[in-house]
Amino acid sequence: MIQEYQLRVLPEVAANEQRLKEYLVQEKGLNVRDITATRILKRSIDARQRTIFVNLTIRVYQNEMPKDDEFQHTTYNNVEGKPQVIVVGAGPGGLFAALKLIELGLRPIIVERGKDVRERKKDLALISREHTVNPESNYSFGEGGAGAYSDGKLFTRSKKRGNVDKILNVFCQHGASTAILVDAHPHIGTDKLPRVIENMRNTIIECGGEVHFETRMDALIIEGDKVRGIETNTGKTFLGPVILATGHSARDVYRWLADNNVTMEPKGIAVGVRLEHPSMLIDQIQYHNKNGRGKYLPAAEYNFVTQVEGRGVYSFCMCPGGFIVPAASGPEQVVVNGMSPSNRGSRWSNSGMVVEIQPEDLESGEWKTEGSPLLSVLRFQEELERQCWLQGGRRQTAPAQRMLDFTRKKLSYDLPESSYSPGLVSSPLHFWMPEFITKRLSQGLQQFGRTSHGFLTNEAVMIGVETRTSSPVRIVRDRETLQHVTIEGLFPCGEGAGYAGGIVSAGVDGERCAEAVANFFKL
Repeated sequence: MIQEYQLRVLPEVAANEQRLKEYLVQEKGLNVRDITATRILKRSIDARQRTIFVNLTIRVYQNEMPKDDEFQHTTYNNVEGKPQVIVVGAGPGGLFAALKLIELGLRPIIVERGKDVRERKKDLALISREHTVNPESNYSFGEGGAGAYSDGKLFTRSKKRGNVDKILNVFCQHGASTAILVDAHPHIGTDKLPRVIENMRNTIIECGGEVHFETRMDALIIEGDKVRGIETNTGKTFLGPVILATGHSARDVYRWLADNNVTMEPKGIAVGVRLEHPSMLIDQIQYHNKNGRGKYLPAAEYNFVTQVEGRGVYSFCMCPGGFIVPAASGPEQVVVNGMSPSNRGSRWSNSGMVVEIQPEDLESGEWKTEGSPLLSVLRFQEELERQCWLQGGRRQTAPAQRMLDFTRKKLSYDLPESSYSPGLVSSPLHFWMPEFITKRLSQGLQQFGRTSHGFLTNEAVMIGVETRTSSPVRIVRDRETLQHVTIEGLFPCGEGAGYAGGIVSAGVDGERCAEAVANFFKL
């Protein structure tokens, strides 16, 4: 017999299978000799009160053993000789688009400007060690996209757009822990995700697809109102309909599209800083315990959001027990992002702390830039990252300020120890960053400090700048066919096209674009 139960138990019970069985015997009246196996289906932490509980959905097998796998398998058949589809970008949007194309009997040709996920790691080390940024291989460009080495968080709110569970199951099929199917906020970890990405690539190649690294798309081949393929920096041309999944930092692609009158529209983004606390302090605050998380709880997360003067101020991409990394993708830039290993075991916890901006915020004032309004948000990103580079001493050293000093408009004369390995330099962020950001950010932080006692503190440091929260433009596509509104056979995809916001939502959109291509071929 198989039964499912909703349980609310203490962390030490949730962490031990034997204690869970004892709980089921005591509270549900089961016979311990009948319980042959248990499987946790869903797990979340309720830390709203001083006593922390873990909510579980658990499947109990009585007098029988599980016969099904812990995840659902997808069948990938050989697609050699099938119609080919060009996928530009090997981030989550591109990889999941390619796998779905194989499911649908189409042959994906992936073109990725960066290196494979292992070789890419060497270039990331040079950013911290030598302050050298390879513009084609960095935290944004390369196999796996921006998510490969910036945490691997799989939480998404965009469940209405597609099958989130399918994305998680495909990750499990390629080596991810089945815990991602269970946890409310699933997370693979930067140390585990590269192997999963390699396995996904191997599936694509074994089924007859192709993956071309260090091959940058330089132009779309457009004849009339139809895309015929792409031209690359290697001189090689690839022909077929195009899924454009370049990620949110491919500024050269946006400029090419604008110069060639491919319909786009400006889009709002969020801009701010990386905020870093000691992880012990966040554990103490979130778990209401001076001893922190203890033995049975994970590093604590937080989520803050408010409105200040008509714009959202919120935490973004929270990394408990993580690190802050240098995420520039070109010269004269300082950009920061966050990541966590699978054990989330570092001494720090960080998040983006950002302010929503809209294109109209840049229509006047000192941050207005020359050129087409279509790319105004992109140019603003570039200028803010350049100012950050100048403040950091023209290296990857990042400007930083203690949190309380920022709200009081005071220079920090020293800085706390940080996880950001290229180093920090004290800088008055409140002075040189745009006032329409710093004013709202300061008010938001003060409000968060009032609702979460101890959060607003000089033990925390703000590190500039967080600008790559999403794409600064949207490549306009038809809602039904997902093709570009004026160019047949072009399928803008994922975060870079303005239709996703993270690994899972990009994967979902990649699958949707693959299905749209199949419809295009009338399969």
